[in-house]
Amino acid sequence: MAEPVLIAIDARGIATATLNRPEVGNAYNEALLLALIDGLAGLANNPAVRALVVRGAGRHFAAGADINWLAEIAAYPPPRAYDCSYATTLAMARLNEFPKPTFAVIQGACFGGGFGIACCVDVALATPAALFGITEVRVGVAATPISTHMVNAIGLRHTRRYALTGERFGPQEALRIGLVHEVVPAEAMESRLAAILDETLKSSPAAVALTKRSFLSANGLTLDERQMQMLSHEGWTIRATAEAQEGLAAFRAKRAPAWTR
Repeated sequence: MAEPVLIAIDARGIATATLNRPEVGNAYNEALLLALIDGLAGLANNPAVRALVVRGAGRHFAAGADINWLAEIAAYPPPRAYDCSYATTLAMARLNEFPKPTFAVIQGACFGGGFGIACCVDVALATPAALFGITEVRVGVAATPISTHMVNAIGLRHTRRYALTGERFGPQEALRIGLVHEVVPAEAMESRLAAILDETLKSSPAAVALTKRSFLSANGLTLDERQMQMLSHEGWTIRATAEAQEGLAAFRAKRAPAWTR
């Protein structure tokens, strides 16, 4: 089987983490989350790495959690179900607190956890065909592992709207609310990214690391263990409810859930 996350480092120290489940729009499962956690740890501790770019293989950036995986873990015993939620929470925290500049190149679907990744990087670039949404509530679950990062990135007001309505929106709205920094034509994306990376590499690595750590820490934008446990607990308990079971079943059957009016 293909590796769920591909890690590469170029000669200048630009690392790339490519989410590699294109057959399901790079929807994440436990294997992808654990590979991302391990990959981020290795890159963070590698002095040769100067910056990190997160990409999605194929047509989409990241379509959120794999629905089949969510249905599977809903039947797990509590400790195992909690571990799956904790993996999501930890992956997002590791990316948010990564000690070097981080970038996301977003095309196609950017839903759920993919939305969370966009919130956790330092610079997010999107193509005109990108589509965004915090869609967990549509299937009866909650975006608790990424909730703090959404509020940090787009503010409480926008988070309240999109996390509660589940609406999808395009890149211009993502730009307006501060989720992405630029909307770049697909054919110009690589040159635009290269130009920003060129500017980034002019900065002192030590100064960049301290600046990022200071911004996050002084403004309460990091998660301690108690907060991570709370978010993870909320995530798995909502998945175990009857409404979540109905929502996941409806999604897989391509029908409206019972609560739809």
